[in-house]
Amino acid sequence: MKRQRKLGAVAAATALTLGLAACAGGASDNQSTSGGSGSLTFRSWSPIEQTTQQMIAAFKQANPDAKIDATIFNYPEYLVDLQTRAASNTMPDIVGLQPGALTQQYRANLMPLQDCAQKTWGADWQKKFYPIGIEQARMGNPAGDENFYTLPLLVQTVNLWANTKIFDEKHAQIPQTWDQLKATVNQLKGGEYAPFMLPAKDSWLRNVVFLQIANNIEPGLVYKAEDGSDSWTNPKLVEAFDYWGKLFTEGIAQKGAIGLDAYPTGANQFEAGNAAMIPLGAWWIQQSDPTKTGLPPLSEGMSGYQPFLFPTIPGGAAQPQLVGGIDVSLGIAKNTKNPDVACKVLTDWIAGAGAQKLINTFNDLPAVTGLNPEKFTSDKQKQIWTTLTSDWMPQVKYSRYLKTPQMDTALGDALSGIATGELTPQAAAAKVQAEQQKVNG
Repeated sequence: MKRQRKLGAVAAATALTLGLAACAGGASDNQSTSGGSGSLTFRSWSPIEQTTQQMIAAFKQANPDAKIDATIFNYPEYLVDLQTRAASNTMPDIVGLQPGALTQQYRANLMPLQDCAQKTWGADWQKKFYPIGIEQARMGNPAGDENFYTLPLLVQTVNLWANTKIFDEKHAQIPQTWDQLKATVNQLKGGEYAPFMLPAKDSWLRNVVFLQIANNIEPGLVYKAEDGSDSWTNPKLVEAFDYWGKLFTEGIAQKGAIGLDAYPTGANQFEAGNAAMIPLGAWWIQQSDPTKTGLPPLSEGMSGYQPFLFPTIPGGAAQPQLVGGIDVSLGIAKNTKNPDVACKVLTDWIAGAGAQKLINTFNDLPAVTGLNPEKFTSDKQKQIWTTLTSDWMPQVKYSRYLKTPQMDTALGDALSGIATGELTPQAAAAKVQAEQQKVNG
């Protein structure tokens, strides 16, 4: 997604209706039916309205009697709408969710999807998906609950991006180690751009940068601290907090980084050529969406960009560790009156004609393997797509999410405290550990 349409990058809620749309209520407004006909509601923050419309049109081409009422919100408004509908038992037939905390919040309102998946794709259906998507789809399920309450629609890596125009002009090399990162930032200083633009105002971005650092220092340790088998005060995690702080104290991030948001400001600045590097993720390839016109020069065919992994840390893993996972998943309301149609729509959008329309816009990476855009606008765009989907996504082992919103908040707050100098790495680790103990009971 255009990353944080959840942070307001999408215009206010937009409704699109094909055919005689269902009423604004949820599943209770639908008429019982089977096959590919019937009335459904879909609500989410992603994909964007224009793309969702294309996905619906693709499904309707093969199922002309289907009626789908889809409303795409910005993320905060969506959460309010979903909570309201769950409380009034008017859940949309199909809902967009994120893994872990958000899915678990509505688990009681959702139907298990493994039978739908098996009916559509066969007994080995899980092999269609990138492994991290299957793993995260059940993240936070109670012990012994092996149901899939959502299935991934889009996945992503978190990583860094380089402005190759600046790098080429300055004869700079994309950094692979921490020392190279510092050297490259120093080499690029003095221009009318930030060598390393860090939009540290956003908690989600602080967290994903930290998770890349932490996994490069001691792969997987952060998740052991989260489940209670280790501690956030482990010296290796204190070191990770310290390296986060070094981004500020060693002059790698630009001045005022803690006040810069990723969307829209940071992204707009990067696309305008005002930064040499920025930490974002695989979704940045959507800047080159060939269905759009008037793209900025750097985004046209991805001509001005190159993705790279967060540099290795001295004494840590020898190679950068891949962090990522689900962008958005889809669930079906337990009380839908059209479960067969909902299953047909959901699976079409994940791996059918609707999915092809979605991926043609480079909205993010598909959750299933082997699905590629029908059109590439440059060799570089195709090369980057191949790097993301064939080289990186199959190797993603570590999650970009923590399991609970409390820990997401605690980690983001601690990282903010380090960035502003209010907390030492040791104090930040202790605060996060204290919150973890509360969460784990």
